[in-house]
Amino acid sequence: MSFIPKYNLIEELKWRGLHHQDMPGTEELLMKEMVGGYVGFDPTADSLHIGNMVPIILLVHLQRAGHKPFALVGGATGMVGDPSGKKAERSLLDIDTLNHNVDCVHKQLQQFLNFDNGENSAEMVNNYDWFKEFNFLDFIRDVGKHISVNYMMAKDSVKNRLEDGMSFTEFSYQLVQGYDFYHLWKEKNVKLQMGGSDQWGNIVTGTELIRRKGSASGDVEEGANKGFAMTAPLITKADGSKFGKSEGGNVWLDAEKTSPYEFYQFWMNTSDEDAERYIKIFTLHDQAFLEGLIEEHKGAPHHRAIQKELAKYVTTWVHGEEGYGVALAATQILFGKGTSESLRSLSEKDFLSVFEGVKSSEISDIEGVNIVDMCGDTGFLASKSEARRALNENSVSVNSEKVTEDFNFADTDLINGRYILLQRGKKNKFLVIKK
Repeated sequence: MSFIPKYNLIEELKWRGLHHQDMPGTEELLMKEMVGGYVGFDPTADSLHIGNMVPIILLVHLQRAGHKPFALVGGATGMVGDPSGKKAERSLLDIDTLNHNVDCVHKQLQQFLNFDNGENSAEMVNNYDWFKEFNFLDFIRDVGKHISVNYMMAKDSVKNRLEDGMSFTEFSYQLVQGYDFYHLWKEKNVKLQMGGSDQWGNIVTGTELIRRKGSASGDVEEGANKGFAMTAPLITKADGSKFGKSEGGNVWLDAEKTSPYEFYQFWMNTSDEDAERYIKIFTLHDQAFLEGLIEEHKGAPHHRAIQKELAKYVTTWVHGEEGYGVALAATQILFGKGTSESLRSLSEKDFLSVFEGVKSSEISDIEGVNIVDMCGDTGFLASKSEARRALNENSVSVNSEKVTEDFNFADTDLINGRYILLQRGKKNKFLVIKK
C-alpha cells in the first residue's frame, strides 16, 4: 500500500515558524514514503529545558504527519561535548553522572512522543550502544578516512573557535555525530536528521558520511544522496536576546528544578510580539484556531488571550493537568484571588516563589498569639492601634481569610509548617515565618 502523509510536513513547519532550511529532495521524500527521522539530545544535565522543546516538537510533527521519529540520547556524544555555538569547551562529565542524565532525559522524552503507535511508533536510541565497542583505531580507519580535515575545518563550529583554540575532542565531535546518522541510516533505515540551525554543519557531515562511506561499502550507489537534513531556526525574543532563559537561569522541564508555577509564569510574561510567534511554535493548535485567537488578542490585548492559552497549553503538556492547576492557583494567589485552600495546595518552593520579595518577619512561637499583637509586633502594621483600625474596617486577612480582633493563632494556621500570610487589602502582603 502506498504511503500518504497526513499533511505536508515542510509546509506545516513553515507557517509555524519552525523551518529554517532543508536539503534538496527532503520535501519530496517526506511526501512519498514513511521516513525515519531523528533528533539528538546531549545529556549535559539531568533535565531538558525549554530550549530543547523545539527539536522535541520537530519530532512530534514528524510523527503526526505519519513518519517515524527517533529520539537519540547521546550517551557517547555527551562524553565529548558539542562545540556548536560555544565560546569555550564544556566540562566533561563522569560516567555515573552521564548515565544518570541519560535516564532522566529518556523519561522526559517519553511524555511527548507516542511509543505505541503501530508502524510509526517512536523509538529511543542511545549512541553509547554502538560506540562502546568502537576502539579509536577502528574509528579513525573506518570513519575518519571518509571526511577530510579541510571539510571539517570549513564548519562554523570549528572556524568560530580557531582564534581561541579547540581541543581535538571537540574537533572530532562532528565526526562522531556524523557516524550516528550513518549508523541509524544503515541499521534503522533513518533517512532524515533534524535539529536547530546551529546544527546544520554537524548534520550535513552525517549526510556526507552516508554518501562516501556508503558508496565505499557498496551500500549506496556512487553519487546517490540517501541522507537528508532539515533544521529549525534558533528561537529568539523580539529584542534579539536568547530565548529560554529567566532571571534564575534555564527554564527546566523538571518540576523540581523549575516549578510548574515558575514555568507557567515564564510563558505568561511573554511580550505580545513574542507570544504571537511562540503559540504557533509551542502548541499543536491548528492554523484556523490560532488566527482567530490572534485576532481576539489584537481586539483586547489587555486580556492577554494569547499568553493565557500559550501558558496553559505548554504547562499542561509538560506538567499535566495537575501541574497546570497548581500554577493557576499560585497565579491567582499572586493577584489576590487565592483562598486558604489554594495557599495550602502550594509546595514550599511555589509558595516562596509567589511571595518572593514580600516583607517578612521571624517569630519563635505563634500558638495563642492574638492578631493585634501579631500585626504590631512583627512590623506588618505600624502599631497595634493601626491594627485595631484595620481589623474594624474588615481589611485584614490571615492566609487569605478575613479575621476579626478576637482571632488567635494556632500552629495549624502555619502553611508548610512555617509560614503565615498576612494581608491588608489586596496589595499589602506580609509573611510571618516561624523560626
